[in-house]
Amino acid sequence: MVDIEIRDNMIRLGQFLKLANVVQGGGEAKIRIQSGEVRVNDQRETRRGRQLHDGDRVEIDGTVLMVRCAGSQ
Repeated sequence: MVDIEIRDNMIRLGQFLKLANVVQGGGEAKIRIQSGEVRVNDQRETRRGRQLHDGDRVEIDGTVLMVRCAGSQ
């Protein structure tokens, strides 16, 4: 599991995937999310605009990413 730190209290799923460097850009994020390749908190997520918060767990290509807000522990 890899912790990915965000600046604010919330980030959208497409932006998070770009921040974590698991997609090249927004177009790739959109395609991969809409095709059902991404899971959030163990549920398939097809909405690119899904809001993520501290502690949310995102899985793509077998990689697990944990959302961490700056300053949280």
